[in-house]
Amino acid sequence: MSVTPLAAHPSVRPAPAFRGRIGRDARSGHYAVPRRYRLHLSTADPDGLRIAVTHALLGLDRACPVTFLPAVPDCPDGGHTQLRPLYDASAHRYTGPALAPVLSDDWSGRIVSTHGPDIARDLARRFAGGRAVLYPCGSESEIEAVERMCAQGIEQAAQCAGDAGADAAGRAAALETLLATLGVLEQGLGVQPYLISDQITAADVELWVALVRLDTVHRHHLDADAVRRVAGHPALWAYARRLAAHPAFGAHLDLDGIARRHHARCQGLEAAGSAVQILDWAAHAADGNSLPSQVNRP
Repeated sequence: MSVTPLAAHPSVRPAPAFRGRIGRDARSGHYAVPRRYRLHLSTADPDGLRIAVTHALLGLDRACPVTFLPAVPDCPDGGHTQLRPLYDASAHRYTGPALAPVLSDDWSGRIVSTHGPDIARDLARRFAGGRAVLYPCGSESEIEAVERMCAQGIEQAAQCAGDAGADAAGRAAALETLLATLGVLEQGLGVQPYLISDQITAADVELWVALVRLDTVHRHHLDADAVRRVAGHPALWAYARRLAAHPAFGAHLDLDGIARRHHARCQGLEAAGSAVQILDWAAHAADGNSLPSQVNRP
């Protein structure tokens, strides 16, 4: 599938407090050493779910251990008490929320990065070691285009389409943007199994997480007719179902956690679309017992 890059717009992700990178060698300061780094993730959060799937596809449970965080942050500002010591050690008098995801350096006890896309890229580029090629050579612009398509054409459009406080014309326009985006993806996935390659790439991780959120979060604020129109893309949802059955994807799908996080934060009104589930994710997801035994999950 050929993906046309969209014009750049401000990201819907919050600005990261830390944005260090894993370099090629010791001259970069942070470089790839097995078990030097640790991930702190909540898979109820979209960035956390993307990183968890990437980590699993790369088979990095021994090289880069993971600490899983509660689905619902325990601080009023949306941060995690468990992460506060890392933030305090990494920035003098840090006053912001202790947000996940976090990639920390066990050697220094400090944070390397809180920027989800950078963390995923560095895991794939510096630790893959011949495993899954999630960022094929020459594919960067296509992967970035998919990221923008998911952020703007799915996530942002679905939010606006379900915003009860917006005017009817604005909601209708946002729904049309969402359906147009899904239509483009439907065409591509109708003729090939994955987005930009004959194997799973980072673009597929991005789209799958966006589809999970569309059905488990945004659907609750859409009317029933809108959800039926969203569901009317059989190739796209068959693709989502097929990836859910892959252990790297389905084993990290915390449906209860996503629901609890959504209800804890959401101030929108529930609409009739809540009753029109698109996929039975629990039935299609791979067995969660395949998660590595050394992973800490609350």
